[in-house]
Amino acid sequence: MFDMELPWWEFVVRGLAVYLLLLVMVRLSGRRTVGQFTPFDLLVVMLLSEAVSNSLSGGDQSLVGGLICAATLVAINAVIAVSTTRSKTISKLVDGSAVLVGRDGVFFEKVMRECRLSDGDVEEALREHDCPRSEMKCAFLEADGEITILRNPQ
Repeated sequence: MFDMELPWWEFVVRGLAVYLLLLVMVRLSGRRTVGQFTPFDLLVVMLLSEAVSNSLSGGDQSLVGGLICAATLVAINAVIAVSTTRSKTISKLVDGSAVLVGRDGVFFEKVMRECRLSDGDVEEALREHDCPRSEMKCAFLEADGEITILRNPQ
């Protein structure tokens, strides 16, 4: 239970590598993946965690090895959180930034395709903000996957 098959530093390196590679994959998969989970998205996340579990532990089943992996992931997350609060460049790289997807009641089809937004997504956002399309000033896809609607001042 306490005897590790691998040296402690290998758990740290494995944890760092898996965390960074998954971060890149999640960023490349798009904003909607992060912001709003459908049942399919939740299934992908669960399977993804199972797929990388052996990459983290290298087959080691020891308690100490698992705790080293967990501590490494928490530490990396803390370092990235602090880095994103102190650096706008790192924040934009890790978190992304808002994207203008519509203006004056018109949604930009090309931008919506690039962001993988459906007409249903933007119509739902308009309903959530109780804003008819004709009164929409701007629509943004936020870095967290939410759609923000600004109304024209009346």
